[in-house]
Amino acid sequence: MPDTSFDIAFEFEGVHYKGWVTPAKGHNTAGKPRSYHVVLNETLFGNLAHHNGQWTVDEQRPPGMVEVIGGIIDNY
Repeated sequence: MPDTSFDIAFEFEGVHYKGWVTPAKGHNTAGKPRSYHVVLNETLFGNLAHHNGQWTVDEQRPPGMVEVIGGIIDNY
C-alpha cells in the first residue's frame, strides 16, 4: 500500500459516507502503516489500527462501521 491518502465512499445503516484515509508514516513489523487517519463527511472519524486480527479506533464509534472501514483499507 502506498503511503498516500486515498478516497473512500460507502453506505452504513442507510447513510452515505465519503472521505479519505491517510496512512501513518510509521510502519509495523509487517511493513504496513501502524494506523490510518480517517475523515468522513468532512469530520474526523478517528485513527484506525489493526491489532490481533481486529480493527480498532481511538474514538467512540459504531463497531460495525469500524469493520466496514477496516475492510475497505484491507482491500485498497
